[in-house]
Amino acid sequence: MKNAKFYVTGTALMVIALLLGALLAPQYNGSWASTALAQSTQPTNVLPGTITVVGEGKVRIKPDVARAQIGVEVLMDSVKAASEANKERLEAVLAALQEQGIAEEDIQTSGFSVYAERFGSNGPLPEDQINYRVSNNVNVTVRDLDKLGAILDAAIEAGANNIYGVEFSLDDPSVIESTARESAVADAQAKAEELAALTGTTVGNVVSVSEVIGNGGGFYNSNFAEAARGMGGGGSTPVSPGELELIMQLQITYTMGK
Repeated sequence: MKNAKFYVTGTALMVIALLLGALLAPQYNGSWASTALAQSTQPTNVLPGTITVVGEGKVRIKPDVARAQIGVEVLMDSVKAASEANKERLEAVLAALQEQGIAEEDIQTSGFSVYAERFGSNGPLPEDQINYRVSNNVNVTVRDLDKLGAILDAAIEAGANNIYGVEFSLDDPSVIESTARESAVADAQAKAEELAALTGTTVGNVVSVSEVIGNGGGFYNSNFAEAARGMGGGGSTPVSPGELELIMQLQITYTMGK
């Protein structure tokens, strides 16, 4: 019975609320709608009497370092044998890299894995047969780009059978970033003056400056990674560093004058 009383009471309250809403709706509907519209169209964080532009600075430069992933992968029917063979071959690869002048601090382990495979080249293996794939990779930084091809060749000859894309970059990009920012400021100033002339105003002082971060809308592209491919041919492995392009973008807000 208690549950029934609660049910009746709750229903009665709901009916009363609906009736009140119907009576009050004509009185407040217009004001509520206009208030909501005003809130949705009200601009936020807008500084009156200002011009905001995005300036872009581009700089092209030759890279001075290269980075590559070099590794050894072994497949055998015994995990112990595969692990020992992988270790022996990787040690030979590391020795070859050091003989080519790669410093110990420029070699860093990037991944080690042991994987049991139950499928062979002709399909599933017999139930009593399992192959084990052992892989060990290192990140290598090459500071003498003239020797990059010879270094890759030496690693291959020593037993490396995994070499992932070579990336060229700058060891210290801070100087070139400053140059790109300078160019971005000049570009922003020119854009602001053009907009001011079109609207019959002048450009005043800088109100705010911010560096555009991220890739949204295509506003920012700071990518020093240029992959070098071409593993083959006679002599040293052909590798071309080419040039890098750094793009910096700054959003600058200026005051407007008459």
